[in-house]
Amino acid sequence: MLLYHIFVHPLALSLLSHIRQEELLRAGDRVGVAVSGGIDSVALLRLLLELRGELGIVPSVVHFNHKLRGEESDADEQFVCGLAREHDLEFLSDSDDVAEHAYREGVSVEAAARELRYGFFRRLLGEGSDGGPQGLKPSAANSLLRGPEGPLFHDESRGASDRLALSKQRPSSLDKIVTGHTLDDQAETVLMRVIRGTGVTGLSGIHPRITVENDDGEVSGEIVRPLLTTRRRELERYLKDISQPWREDSTNADHAFTRNRLRKLVVPLLEKEFNPAVAENLAELAEIARGEEEYWESEVAGWMGTAVHWSEPEWARGRANASEFVQIGGLGDGFGLKVPTPRANSALEMGHTEAGHSDSGDTDLQSKIDLARWLVANASVSRPWFLSEPVAVQRRVAKAIGEQAGIPLEFKHVEEILRFAAEGGPTGRELSLPLGWKLVRYAEELLFVTPDLREEQLPRDYEHELPVPGSAAVAEIGAVVEARRVPAEKVAEYNPDQLVDTDSLPGPLRVRNWRAGDRFWPAHTKSPKKVKELLQERHVAQPERGLWPVVLSGDEIVWVRGFDTHAKYRAKPGHDAVLIAERSGATAEER
Repeated sequence: MLLYHIFVHPLALSLLSHIRQEELLRAGDRVGVAVSGGIDSVALLRLLLELRGELGIVPSVVHFNHKLRGEESDADEQFVCGLAREHDLEFLSDSDDVAEHAYREGVSVEAAARELRYGFFRRLLGEGSDGGPQGLKPSAANSLLRGPEGPLFHDESRGASDRLALSKQRPSSLDKIVTGHTLDDQAETVLMRVIRGTGVTGLSGIHPRITVENDDGEVSGEIVRPLLTTRRRELERYLKDISQPWREDSTNADHAFTRNRLRKLVVPLLEKEFNPAVAENLAELAEIARGEEEYWESEVAGWMGTAVHWSEPEWARGRANASEFVQIGGLGDGFGLKVPTPRANSALEMGHTEAGHSDSGDTDLQSKIDLARWLVANASVSRPWFLSEPVAVQRRVAKAIGEQAGIPLEFKHVEEILRFAAEGGPTGRELSLPLGWKLVRYAEELLFVTPDLREEQLPRDYEHELPVPGSAAVAEIGAVVEARRVPAEKVAEYNPDQLVDTDSLPGPLRVRNWRAGDRFWPAHTKSPKKVKELLQERHVAQPERGLWPVVLSGDEIVWVRGFDTHAKYRAKPGHDAVLIAERSGATAEER
């Protein structure tokens, strides 16, 4: 089809209509296109190049090298850089060792990759010429030759290297970054969350846009997903139509990854045997859930500001450093509260003390509060009001308090809170919650009580089966522990200190908190040690220490969070292995 006397592919016109309808991009936007080199992202780049004149955007190419596939990852980066050169676009790139980051932080490789990649995106949004990563910009001469669909012409008398010369400069800040998430990605995400267990929030899937804020809480840009209504097969046809090559990620064929098994096995089976439109239906479900969630978020915000009252616990008052705490809205004046953030205590989780805190085992109260993974405040709710509301409202309020306070509440915990609130019986009765929190029931009040950090906490023991492959949601620590099969031919691609040898495992896997007398022998150490001693050496304080997860095979501990795998069970060349990893948030939304 012709647009301003230039042929535009029908898929580009469909994308243009979607972008305008949803107001995803605006004229003048400086847009970084996240390009990995695969079908989805390359197609997104080429589509936006067709539309940049009509949209009035200024595109550039953004690439993050995860360093997970060695030379293959580097070849992807060179391919994407070549695309930027070919179309005279600014090229912004960065890299990091994702595997090392995953090991250091005690999270899965996918979680580490996403954390680093989106951290790069956030640095690009709202940063001007004084900071940010290095980038490659097209030369000024070439910029003058650019029309709506790219260079108007090339001076054939000049060499290709001169014509596409790029000068290294600081990149200008971006307004938005667009990613190539497709309708297929949306369907896979919703299906994966249904299988793992989720609520309406999880069903909302991948959001079309995410607002990014800077350290001052000001909006610095957006991450936008304009292809969420487009099937991957449409993008592949488009690239073939325009004779545009792309790169294939070899790990996409690795069935050790849950998403790959869904993509290659489950979704095709559902489409063939049950409903050819299952992917579209799942994407529509995500859209419906997002609308529901937006409504409930507005309602919950009102309740959290009026029906839920926060107060500083008596034992935390009168501290010398109390003024250093930040205050959150709706908590009233007169005191500040420490607010938990998703990875704020990674140092604690990995057994390292934060900068500025004493390395001695005698951590003072202020340090304990600083290191806490939860909000150091009590929350009270009118019990008559709570019980007068519909069950849906009660669940939302209980869940919202948990999220604000940093209590990892699963559905079973929320239902127990509702049951406990409605029971009769004497006033002052207590219900134990994860991480040492308590719910105290009074005649007129429900009081969520934060753990008293002056005392040594004795958290309840937990234990969960860990299937292989599969995962165990450990609400007590607000995490999911996963076990994945790694075929013998793939073992060399992983850090052997993160794998256990399948043939050597004495029995099924279970994840639990360590117990008195437990011993573990980390690889590269001389001999086994008590787990208690290992955690004390890393200055892990209570109650965190008592909840520290380990994985057993039979009666033998084969994995401990933050340590190399057991010396006896390390992966061996030519043998199948199991990768054990932890990702934070048993019900955390993966956007």
